[in-house]
Amino acid sequence: MLEHAEPNYMKIFYWLLALTIVEVAVVYAHLPKWTTVIALVLMALAKAFLVAWNFMHLRFEKSALILMVGLPLLLLVDLLLGLMPDIGHHIF
Repeated sequence: MLEHAEPNYMKIFYWLLALTIVEVAVVYAHLPKWTTVIALVLMALAKAFLVAWNFMHLRFEKSALILMVGLPLLLLVDLLLGLMPDIGHHIF
């Protein structure tokens, strides 16, 4: 088994903290609803990526495992984009 260096956990913590602070600021900024929703979803995806990449050690996994995680995410994005007209009609 190959040895790998541990991630810098404090650096990841500060990134997650900064993204959380920005999320709270976006909510209180009173932006248009669609802008708020898109910004919050993108930041949540960034935080999920940071956690999976570092704490779940996906950085060091084989590409097959990354595909098992990435393909359902792509299908989810495709589903959401396909349903956007129906979702947008009720949200916005």
